[in-house]
Amino acid sequence: MFPESTARGSVRSAAELNERIRALWLRSGGSLSAQERAEYELLVVEWAAALRGEVIEAA
Repeated sequence: MFPESTARGSVRSAAELNERIRALWLRSGGSLSAQERAEYELLVVEWAAALRGEVIEAA
């Protein structure tokens, strides 16, 4: 269902989230249902936050 870590902040890496996004698209056959679209949007927001966190850590 929806990523549970969005409520408590991202604890997953950008790479892990990217894999989850790719898997979601593969499972859906390239056409997302309304529920899958909502999950996708949450994953993308979490991925962007994780990516920003990794860039800040690297700096």
